[in-house]
Amino acid sequence: MTFYRWVRAILLTPFKAIFRVRVVGREHVPKDGAYIVAPSHRSIFDIPFAAYVTRRRIRFMAKRELFTSKLGRWLFQRLGAIEVERESTDRAALRASRAALDAGEPLGIFPEGTRTSGPKIHELYDGVAYLALKHGVPILPVGIGGSEQILPSGKVFPRFHRVAIVIGPPIATEGGEGVRRRSDVARVTRILHEQLQACFDEAQALAGAEPSPVESATEAREHV
Repeated sequence: MTFYRWVRAILLTPFKAIFRVRVVGREHVPKDGAYIVAPSHRSIFDIPFAAYVTRRRIRFMAKRELFTSKLGRWLFQRLGAIEVERESTDRAALRASRAALDAGEPLGIFPEGTRTSGPKIHELYDGVAYLALKHGVPILPVGIGGSEQILPSGKVFPRFHRVAIVIGPPIATEGGEGVRRRSDVARVTRILHEQLQACFDEAQALAGAEPSPVESATEAREHV
């Protein structure tokens, strides 16, 4: 936990100035207990940007490729990341995710599965909804605007661009052992898709990544 807080401070302090980070909707973040952070995903920088949501450690599910080197494995394990094989049903990753939620920790999952591009949230995987229903924890949709302009997929050198992070109201779920109905999972996934798109649209507009206007009410809710 100390290592996570140390790395978080080292990264997020300069990021705030370099990328002029703005965070909207921190009042929606639960004060304690487990929940799932579900951000949009347009850049590898989205992991540290999503860490602006809370000072608590977020147990991010991270692709196995990040753990292949000795340095990568050491770093991401120390940060509390959960290694996952994206091409199959990774039961070890599911067990680790469930353990994190059972321990009352925030869990971070990119519901689009991998980095995508463009202004539309792509089709979501059902894993976020399933875990939330299974454990009865809320889902926190998080739109990250401007990160694609910094370092989109396939690019090597980052560029400077404003970033905005919009945290939506938590999506409440009711769960417990045996809650596995496909209709429930599909319903929550649809709600998450709609709310994540709304957060992403607002974040893109705030970051200047999209030309759509932002209502002044957004400014009143802003927390930097």
